[in-house]
Amino acid sequence: MYDLIILGAGPAGLTAGIYASRASLNVLIIEKGIEGGQIANTVDVENYPGIKNISGMELGMTMRAQAEEFGCEFAMDEVVSVELEGETKKVVGKFGEYEGKTLLIAAGASPRPMGAKGEEEFSGRGVSYCATCDAAFYQDLEVYVVGGGNSAVEEALFITRFAKKVHIIHRRDKLRATEAVQEKAFANEKIDFIWDSTIEEVKGDKIVNEIVIKNLKTGKVTNIKPNEPFGLFVFIGYVPQTEIFKDKLELENGYIKTDEEMRTNIEGVFAAGDIRVKNIRQVVTAAADGAIAALSADRYIDEKEGTLYEGLK
Repeated sequence: MYDLIILGAGPAGLTAGIYASRASLNVLIIEKGIEGGQIANTVDVENYPGIKNISGMELGMTMRAQAEEFGCEFAMDEVVSVELEGETKKVVGKFGEYEGKTLLIAAGASPRPMGAKGEEEFSGRGVSYCATCDAAFYQDLEVYVVGGGNSAVEEALFITRFAKKVHIIHRRDKLRATEAVQEKAFANEKIDFIWDSTIEEVKGDKIVNEIVIKNLKTGKVTNIKPNEPFGLFVFIGYVPQTEIFKDKLELENGYIKTDEEMRTNIEGVFAAGDIRVKNIRQVVTAAADGAIAALSADRYIDEKEGTLYEGLK
């Protein structure tokens, strides 16, 4: 029986593990992928306080090492069901079952697909959701990037380190990225823009070799079929990993609702990071959520067991 089970080893989950372990809680962190969550796919993190520049992968590994140093246990498993009611929280994974006095859900969110015909079929065969993972495969080739927010434009900028040309396809006539990011993109000679457009279909043989683009204003459909291989990267937001909680927790647009103490509508169950309802989703806010959730879980256990909550020294 663990004091706290944490689902997810991103910044929220790892920070929670660090704080909870320092509060002398027995902590298990369950992760189905690599530590760091989505931040592991980011090449440069330049806005985390106190660290001028670090890769997302390195930041995740550093957080994990710190959590392990303070005593957190880790399990590589994919959670398939949970039992949240009652004093004991039960988590069932593909490889094991786990029980805890409290549960923190910090499973984050996964890339949102376009929904275009052929997209799923060619995922990993020309369609990618991770520039850090796949951009190097398109050295001196052309790449198409779907999206207009910070993630899409920042990833497009990164891809220009490898590709000879990057075409950003956006469904609107202007970007949603911050001014600073936009300025970098507009000043980059390798980047051009296809406005007011979406991808209707992805085609190919063994790999992608053609995309069908539709202009939303004119209705014109264009088939793009270069003579050489090309990449298609999709960055249009994320989908919260809340499928197994949808009939158990209060959700809003798929995200878990919490109060300021990261408490959900069920006692002893907390949520932190990108998976919960919030306006700002950054590494630093995820870490803050995790710290708050860990202290809230510690307080909850103390109150249940009739001990005095002293916080962290």
